[in-house]
Amino acid sequence: MKEIISLAPGRTCLFGDHQDYLGLPVIACAISRNIKLTAVQNDTGLFKLNMIDIDQVRNIDINQTFTELAPRDYFASSLRVLRRHGCIPNVGYDITITGNIPINSGTSSSSALLMAWINFLVNAFGVNEEVTPEFISKMGYLSEVVEHGEPGGMMDHYSIGVGNIVHIDTRDPFSFTIIGTELGGLITGVSGVPKETIGLIGDLKGNALLAISKVKEHFPDFDLNTAEIEDLDKYCNYLPDRLIPFFEAAIKNHHYTKMALIEFQKPTLDLKKIGGLMNQHHAVLRDQLKITVPRIDAMIKAALYAGAYGAKIVGSGGGGSIVVMAEPGKEAPVVEALLAAGAVAAYPVTVDPGCRIQ
Repeated sequence: MKEIISLAPGRTCLFGDHQDYLGLPVIACAISRNIKLTAVQNDTGLFKLNMIDIDQVRNIDINQTFTELAPRDYFASSLRVLRRHGCIPNVGYDITITGNIPINSGTSSSSALLMAWINFLVNAFGVNEEVTPEFISKMGYLSEVVEHGEPGGMMDHYSIGVGNIVHIDTRDPFSFTIIGTELGGLITGVSGVPKETIGLIGDLKGNALLAISKVKEHFPDFDLNTAEIEDLDKYCNYLPDRLIPFFEAAIKNHHYTKMALIEFQKPTLDLKKIGGLMNQHHAVLRDQLKITVPRIDAMIKAALYAGAYGAKIVGSGGGGSIVVMAEPGKEAPVVEALLAAGAVAAYPVTVDPGCRIQ
C-alpha cells in the first residue's frame, strides 16, 4: 500500500512579533523540531487520523465538503481550500501523527501540523497548479487565517513552508526572501506557561489599527512602513494615552526588524549585534505590549546572565517560549540557566530546510 511521510518543522520568530498582521515585515526561521505525518493508503474511504501525542483519534470521510466549519478545525478548512485548487481525495489513508514541537508553546506546533497535512494531501491527490514551497505556504495561510477569519498573519505558514531564515514582506503584493540557511547558537526555552493566541492577537491588532487610524486623521499620507522611530513624538501627540503603547510598539519593532535585516544581509553575521537587537525588540514586547509573564522574564534574565547575546519572547505571548542567541559552542551553560530559572525544557536548535515529503 502507498505510504507518504510528510514532515513540517516548527518555527521561531527572530524579529517582527505582532507585526505581520499590520502589513509589516518579519524575520523568522524554521527550526529543527517537527511534526511527522505518516500516511498509509487504505480501502475505507476515510482519513483515519491517530494523533498520538495528544491521544486523539478522528475519522474524516474523504468526500466530506465541510459547508460549515467548527472553530479552529484546520483539517476541515484545508480540505475545503484545497478542493478549490483541484485537490480531490479519492482514496482513504491511515494517518499517524507524532511530533517533538512543544504544544501551545509559541513555536507553531498547530501550524506545523496543518502544513504537514496540506503537503500530504497535495502529494497524494495533486492540484491544478505547480507545487512549490510558496504554494504550500499560501494554502496554509488561507486555511488557518482567511478561511476561519482569524486575526493572525502569514509568518508561521511561510517560515515553515519555505524553511531556512526568511524575511517576509507582508504588504500587498506579498513577497519573501531567504536570507540565510544557518544560524549558530540558537536556543529554544519553553516556559510551560500556555500561551494565548486568538484573543490576545485580536486585542493587540485592534488597538494598533485604531491608533494608526487616529494618526491618519491628522496625517492622511501616513504610511506605517515608511514611518521612522524619530517621528514618534510628532505622531503620539495626536493619540490618546491608552493607544500610545500600541503605536510605539509597531514603529519600534519595525525599526529593529529593519536593523536586523541589514545585519543578516552582511557576508559575516555579527551575533552580538543581532542579539542586542533581539533584546531591544523584547523590551518593546514586554513594556509596550505587555505580553510576557514572570517566568518568561526570569528565563530571559537568566539566559543573559549566563552569557547569551540576546533573548526574546516568541509568538503571540502570554506564555509560550523564548528564542535565545548564544555564542555557538557555548549553549550548554545557557540551557542550564534556563532550566534553573523555571523552563520546562530548553535545547539548542538549528535552522530547518522547511516542509517536505520524506
